[in-house]
Amino acid sequence: MAAGSGIPEVKCFLNGIDLPRVVRVKTLLCKVLGVSFSVASGLPCGKEGPMVHSGAVVASGISQGRTKFWGVDTSFSKFSDFRNDREKRDFVACGAAAGVCSAFGAPIGGVLFSLEEGASYWSTKLTWRAFFCAMITLVTLYTLKNLDSWWGQANIEKLFSFGEFNSLSGEASNFSIWELLLFIIVGCLGGLIGACFNAANEHLTIWRMTRVNHSKTRRVVEVLVVSMVVTTVSFILPLLWWRCTDLPNDIMDWMTNQEKNLVEALVPYQCERNVQYNEVASLIFTDADVAIKQLFHFREAGQDDLATFSSAALFIFFLPYITMATFVYGVGVPSGLFVPSLLSGAAFGRLCGHLLHKLDHDSGTFADSGTYALMGAAAVLGGMARMTISLTVILLEATGDMQYVLPLMLTLMAARFTGNVFNEGLYDIHIQLRKIPFLEAEVPSLAEHHEIVAGQVMSTDVKCLRPVERAGVVHDLLRSCSHGTFPIVDTSSGGTLYGTASRSTLCTLLQRRAFGQPEALLDEHGTGSLGPRRLSPLVQWDAIEKVYPRYPTIEDVDMAPGDRSCWLDLRPYANTAPYTVNETASIQRTYRLFRTLGLRHLCVVNHNNQVVGIITRKDLMPESLAASLLRGRNAHLHEVHTLT
Repeated sequence: MAAGSGIPEVKCFLNGIDLPRVVRVKTLLCKVLGVSFSVASGLPCGKEGPMVHSGAVVASGISQGRTKFWGVDTSFSKFSDFRNDREKRDFVACGAAAGVCSAFGAPIGGVLFSLEEGASYWSTKLTWRAFFCAMITLVTLYTLKNLDSWWGQANIEKLFSFGEFNSLSGEASNFSIWELLLFIIVGCLGGLIGACFNAANEHLTIWRMTRVNHSKTRRVVEVLVVSMVVTTVSFILPLLWWRCTDLPNDIMDWMTNQEKNLVEALVPYQCERNVQYNEVASLIFTDADVAIKQLFHFREAGQDDLATFSSAALFIFFLPYITMATFVYGVGVPSGLFVPSLLSGAAFGRLCGHLLHKLDHDSGTFADSGTYALMGAAAVLGGMARMTISLTVILLEATGDMQYVLPLMLTLMAARFTGNVFNEGLYDIHIQLRKIPFLEAEVPSLAEHHEIVAGQVMSTDVKCLRPVERAGVVHDLLRSCSHGTFPIVDTSSGGTLYGTASRSTLCTLLQRRAFGQPEALLDEHGTGSLGPRRLSPLVQWDAIEKVYPRYPTIEDVDMAPGDRSCWLDLRPYANTAPYTVNETASIQRTYRLFRTLGLRHLCVVNHNNQVVGIITRKDLMPESLAASLLRGRNAHLHEVHTLT
């Protein structure tokens, strides 16, 4: 569970899918330690995706106020008010925003990331919660990063940043208006590269799922083999680069301090130190953050500017690096996608800018190659992840330069549209490969083109209970099926829906023996029918919710033979106002109600408020909708509904 970036898992959790061990403390420890070693090993991976997952785990733990791993429990405090699925989901969304903020130093981008890529349900309350969480994250970063200055003037360079972008021509922008068309072309090419990356990684993931992932030993061997191959290639590529390039010492006088620091970071591999440097080694052997800044900030605007990285060096770095990133994403180590995409995209964008200057014979017609590097980084990352709004703001906050608002918007939109022609985003692909019933924001296209009603897609195998039921009947029902919720129908009024009871509540009541004697609810005349008298709640609701989320299971219940005939009064514990939909409701309305509210089940009733079926998440998947078309609109009317 700790392998990969964790963003697909967080998306699924916020979509209403309860994946096991996603937000456990053990997962957090493995994630943090694993990503530390994977990034330090030199693998083409980043820490940003795992930090999003880590933030979600921390937020989930705070909302619970306790952990079984550490033996901490704060039930006496206000944390107990947050122990429910709704609050836990909101906290995880805020944690994802905090993770993006800590990775990029972009609080607004983190909030928008949680909105665009994470939460399926959003509200004004959740907006300010996420904003407040991102704000506190940034305050913590400022405090920890500037302890050496005793909280004086903050050193912005210590936070994640793409460096300082300055206008190269006074008050004017670093690009011409007509170059926006070229940025759109770069975006289309980046979308194509992202689509190829996603397709290749999809086939690799399918191969891993069939050949590797079922064995722990094979997963470890795969990690070792991939690490050895990446290390070998990373050393061979600089060796194959036959040329040493002179350091730009003659123009150091008019360089900024930022450019001087980047020049000092150039690697003299197989070259004379302090005189020459190896172009390929300077991109591979330096930290990814430094390499990205080198591609962004070394000037190359034609005329007399020096080309720090040649076309051949950029191509030799770009193609093997993005290929290795394709193999690394999906192995059994925590790894992110952002930094490899940004670095490879920056190399691709700078290559485009360099070629344009060569075609122009270095006359300075086109923008600086660093501008094209920024557009290339956005294009490749957008082509892989298919993010637009949040990624635009994240990149703007990382650059700190508003002149790139429109170019980034156009580039990311072009990358998204181009990539969507061929396949979906990488996170969505991995969700589909794991066969997780993820509900997209839009209703499946099949439902838009056909008239489908709720009665066609619902499951008619409904297991129902009476408001007052024998303990043995409830016990046998729980053992015979794995349903999570059971409708409660009032047989005295023709089987109308009374409410619903969750599996966890029923198991808790049976375990605590919250039932009365066989004659406790019989009428006074001894006819054997149930009277109007109620059993007072034998278990308080706070006691049931106290064990959330580790409720007892039916295997934990020991039912004595003498207890089977006892009465279990479900009326004090039933949800008497469950969400329902009529059997004639359109599938569009049903789908939006189910997804927006984050439901796990939806009762389907007829015009007499009688339960005729139930809809779960799997019933709304495109495959189930396609099968419902074969059954016809009125097929459910001819089926026999057995209410147990």
